[in-house]
Amino acid sequence: MTRPEHDLVLLGATGFTGRLAAAHLATRAAAEGRRVAIAGRDRWRLTTLAEELGGHLAVEVVDTDDLGGLMDLASRTRVLATTVGPYARRGRLVPQACARTGTSYLDLAGEPVFVADVAWRHDAEARRTGATLVSSCGFESVVTDLGAQLAVEALAPGDDEPVEVRSYLRGQGAASGGTIASAFESLGGRARRVPPPSRGRRPTARITDGVHEAEVIDGVGVPLPTVDGQVVRRSAARLPGYGARFAFGYFLAAPSRLVGLGMLAAMTGLSALAATPPTRTLLRAFAPSPGEGPSAARRAEHWFTVTSVASAGGRQVASEVAGGDAGYDETAVILGEAALALAAGEALATGACGPAEALGSGLRERLRAQGLGFEVTG
Repeated sequence: MTRPEHDLVLLGATGFTGRLAAAHLATRAAAEGRRVAIAGRDRWRLTTLAEELGGHLAVEVVDTDDLGGLMDLASRTRVLATTVGPYARRGRLVPQACARTGTSYLDLAGEPVFVADVAWRHDAEARRTGATLVSSCGFESVVTDLGAQLAVEALAPGDDEPVEVRSYLRGQGAASGGTIASAFESLGGRARRVPPPSRGRRPTARITDGVHEAEVIDGVGVPLPTVDGQVVRRSAARLPGYGARFAFGYFLAAPSRLVGLGMLAAMTGLSALAATPPTRTLLRAFAPSPGEGPSAARRAEHWFTVTSVASAGGRQVASEVAGGDAGYDETAVILGEAALALAAGEALATGACGPAEALGSGLRERLRAQGLGFEVTG
């Protein structure tokens, strides 16, 4: 079999998060002996970035609206990772090109309908061609998926026991324009039906706790309506060791019930405003533009912890994942390490998968080596 021209291509490398991921890959690819290219629409910007990063990255020019160009690029690489969002508007053809050509794919999508569509539309073809398709492969949703998996492994439930996992996010951070644009895209399409998982062996459910006391975080949990729950439940539906049935809930940590109720009201109000085109346009006017994000100095002050509590049969085990700037610095590392793992042939499954199903504990160990904390805490 002819070796492809590239081991890994990063599409969208000149965007805010893309530049961070490209910088990580420029360092790590040499250590692993991988041939990496950066891709996008503007050759001059790509060439400038490649030179800034040492001149070792190849450059590929392609548009996300050009299926033929995307298929040509995908056919010349083992792995294609993309940071070009909002994915529902600008990213639909990329997983299609990868599934058709047998090329593994990763994105940073936080849009529930898009993530479900990738599985619904491309899972069968990707399994036929041998591609592994992993959506939400940054802080969202690798941290929750691998954190829940670690807690369940430590709990070791019986096959006849129902399992529940509640994950709690604490931290300090800020959003870039690209993240906000994806959030608006997700909220604007929330009325669309999210297709069910294309395959699975275990029934799963969403935990619907409202604002509630949570001893493990010494505070209260506030429902956090992100794509993470969808991703974790899909992994739990397919992987062994998650009990007879599985339920998951994701929550934001708050110091008191009063603060938690205020946070819930704010999220509900923002969601309602963003779901209506006129008010969504108005909100966008006050948000940063895509390509913008917090400075390095501000990112250095950011941190996160995600505590996941797994329970079954009256027993309880907690895990904690901890790191620095969640949305950008750590997301760039997570995406880069997942892409390098796929390029190294470390995939555990083909088709449309969550991070835990696709890469599991191998990715966890890669991230530990890059400074993220994964530990069982009790």
